[in-house]
Amino acid sequence: MADFLTTINGYIWSNSLIYLCLAAGLYFSIRSRFVQIRQVPEMVRLLLRGEKSAAGVSSFQALAMSLSGRVGTGNIAGVATAIAFGGPGALFWMWVVAFLGASTSFVECTLGQVYKTRDRLTGEYRGGPAYYFSTAMAHTKAAPLFKVYGVIFAAVTVLACGLLMPSVQSNSMAAAMHQAWGVQEWAVALGAVIVLAFVIIGGVKRIAAFASVVVPFMAVAYILLALVIVFANASQLPDTFALIMRSAVGADAAFGAIIGAAVMWGVKRGVYSNEAGQGTGPHAAAAAEVSHPAKQGLVQAFAVYIDTLFICTATGFLILSTGAYRVFEGESASGAVLSDGGMLPSDVVVGPAYAQHAVDTLWGGFGSSFVAVSLGFFCLTTIIAYYYMADTNLRFLIGKYAPVQVPVIRGTVGSNTTLVLQALILVSVAMGAVSTASDAWTLGDIGVGLMAWLNIVGILIIQQPAFKALRDYERQKKAGKDPVFDPKALGIVNARFWETYEPQSEREKASVSS
Repeated sequence: MADFLTTINGYIWSNSLIYLCLAAGLYFSIRSRFVQIRQVPEMVRLLLRGEKSAAGVSSFQALAMSLSGRVGTGNIAGVATAIAFGGPGALFWMWVVAFLGASTSFVECTLGQVYKTRDRLTGEYRGGPAYYFSTAMAHTKAAPLFKVYGVIFAAVTVLACGLLMPSVQSNSMAAAMHQAWGVQEWAVALGAVIVLAFVIIGGVKRIAAFASVVVPFMAVAYILLALVIVFANASQLPDTFALIMRSAVGADAAFGAIIGAAVMWGVKRGVYSNEAGQGTGPHAAAAAEVSHPAKQGLVQAFAVYIDTLFICTATGFLILSTGAYRVFEGESASGAVLSDGGMLPSDVVVGPAYAQHAVDTLWGGFGSSFVAVSLGFFCLTTIIAYYYMADTNLRFLIGKYAPVQVPVIRGTVGSNTTLVLQALILVSVAMGAVSTASDAWTLGDIGVGLMAWLNIVGILIIQQPAFKALRDYERQKKAGKDPVFDPKALGIVNARFWETYEPQSEREKASVSS
């Protein structure tokens, strides 16, 4: 079975997907006139000014929900595997895919807002690729095809977020805690299942509240600690940066032969970490209460920077500046060792242990414990975000197939399928914690790759409303207005939520904030 899954993963993550991620990001960057650079001040401003209502979460909470999905094992173990199999230059290609991917994230998250809907039972906002694929082209002859496309994406997302991807998070969490404290993997699995069962039953509001508290605190704490370690090894920084750049372009004698691997692993782990183009970000983006879709598109584009340029970079410099890494020839830790940082025990497995040993160089055993705690929080919030996305797509599927008289999620069809999903993701977490790292990562990569293929191809076709929204937003901002979205005025059809939407009055906003 492992060989079969590895083969499938090889087909999904072929060079075609690598080129697609980079090419789509470059195209969206050019078409948006590099919105990821021009609008950085506006991104920060929008983070500090959060609208919310009884139906929607604030921009900051939506960002925290999105970051809870982005910031996970990919920021620690993912960076380690990228360096192990792609060389130090893989970190450079993670930067590249983050920079280009920020524009892709803007497009997909703006589309998520444009075509969002209100849940008939809970009143909460819901949206994502399944929603915009099935809605954006509803007025054309291609409508039946895109409805099927939306259903396929929803089914793949339920599979990926409900079964395939959670196992990676729990596996890395268990590995880090075993490395730090010798805790058995089954004990980590049990504890994670108990915590997750409590949170996911609470719904999107509890998820948003949990993520908005935990994610920023742990991300800042992790970055600060990484910076302390990096500055403690400040004399190594010039050499570390030079090593990354030489390895990235094949100019380093040790890593020149694996430049292709540097690109592949940098893009592969970059997309896994920041999720730009994967189609997960639009789910959180759609849940936000904003007066204009472009607002949340800009906020979510900034999330890519936070994830990769801040957190992944911190991990990469932490590992490289302390020499806590090895680079292997091939895609297995059993391959030939090309280079060794010179400080790792021979039995260290590729993954979070790299970062743990790096922190241990300054603070002994504290490093392993801190990384284990950080990774524990990161992984838990990521799994919670996966559940939210799987649940959103499950509701989409139920809405398509349940009898008209059966309200979504209420009654036999909805309640049973939701319970099955909750059980499925908890089983995935338990199994992932006790499985091998290679098997867990293979399953996770399959899930990410399938979603990325479907989403990037789809948004390349239906991209136009996102750029209309961007131009409209910038035009209103230039006129000194707080932009309000009117799809009819822009010629955007099928944006049904916005056709009847009335922005909250200032008094309503104040009452919600209080």
